[in-house]
Amino acid sequence: MVSSGRELRLEVDTDRCIGAGQCVLTAPQVFDQRDEDGLVALRTAQPPADLREDARTAVELCPAGAIRIGAPGPA
Repeated sequence: MVSSGRELRLEVDTDRCIGAGQCVLTAPQVFDQRDEDGLVALRTAQPPADLREDARTAVELCPAGAIRIGAPGPA
């Protein structure tokens, strides 16, 4: 299970992404897919509190491991 700390900063690796879209289905306000190739695109790297649990779930569900939680950004 991914840490449930208060702040969270998401990072995506488009080289690893396979375009499965699980992130978009799980957290559509946080993730999108690029029109040109279907790869992951962040709508926000630091989702608000009400979207963090969905974002964490998307990290866990990504079949390619293309999404990770990085160090919290500046306050």
